[in-house]
Amino acid sequence: MNIEQFMQGYKRAWEERDDALFCALFAPDASYHNTPFAEQRGHAQLAAYWQRVKLQDEVHLRYEVFASTADGGIAHWHVTYQVRSEELFRIWAASTGTNLISRKEGDPLPRMVLDGVLQARFAGGLCSECRLWWHSMPQPAT
Repeated sequence: MNIEQFMQGYKRAWEERDDALFCALFAPDASYHNTPFAEQRGHAQLAAYWQRVKLQDEVHLRYEVFASTADGGIAHWHVTYQVRSEELFRIWAASTGTNLISRKEGDPLPRMVLDGVLQARFAGGLCSECRLWWHSMPQPAT
């Protein structure tokens, strides 16, 4: 696997909200750092983390590979999705550490924009380590 193949699979797994597709990209003992300070290791933790994408609708991801080597790569990714549950909104709000949206429970849920960089390392044809750096914000109303 190379970074282009990984990103194609990552895009498909996110847009289809499929934890099995997501886990299939990784070695059984792989690490996934969804932030610099959080880590999921192994397929069980990866699948548990990926459950949050099932709380998203209308997911659209695009990416650009910045660098590719024989055993890794770096890509920029950009995703938008419709928040479909108060639970996901609370997860997002807690992760930002700010109150960017003044809303009450029951108000319309926002469409989110996430933008980030991903670094992946590969061994044995699968991802052995993936690190993300990203930021999120509500999409401006149109």
